[in-house]
Amino acid sequence: MPFTLVGPCEYREEIRKSRFITLAAPISSAADAQAFLEQNSDLNATHNCWAWKLTDQYRSSDDGEPGGTAGRPILAAIEAQEFDQVVVLVIRWYGGIQLGTGGLARAYGGGANKCLQQADRVALVNRVPLSFDCSFSELALVKLRLAELNGLVAHESFTANGVELQISLGPEHVALLQRQLADLSRGRIVLQRSSVD
Repeated sequence: MPFTLVGPCEYREEIRKSRFITLAAPISSAADAQAFLEQNSDLNATHNCWAWKLTDQYRSSDDGEPGGTAGRPILAAIEAQEFDQVVVLVIRWYGGIQLGTGGLARAYGGGANKCLQQADRVALVNRVPLSFDCSFSELALVKLRLAELNGLVAHESFTANGVELQISLGPEHVALLQRQLADLSRGRIVLQRSSVD
């Protein structure tokens, strides 16, 4: 089961006089990853190496280090710990001692590994977007049923006739929730698949 980070995390270490700071954060898009890298890269550092993974998309950069010694080891650390929807940036200040290609790969991959190992993680649950309307009086029971099935309310808007809800729910629970809501509303509430923005 894939995991993502609960929030940003950081790990610092010194290896043979070079200083490394590893920063990681959850992302939901490639634009999120790019924004994180732009906000956190240190232009005064020797190298800002990074990798990110978002389902089947991934990118990495060695930022001037020898090819394959930084970005790929960082990405390998993300994948080895079954993370997804995560960006990792490792910032290096060169300390005057060469680490060699193996030493660089160990430093970048190791920093990413240690940062992710100590971070709070949450399992990524596959959910489908759904929408429906309910009355004001049904809202509390609807939310209770949804919470029991580990569903999320993505958006709710109040209208003159009741409440319009957009939710996300594990595909294995859709039929059960439809039955529960039909029972609750005497067949009036019907779940509909929503398109994702």
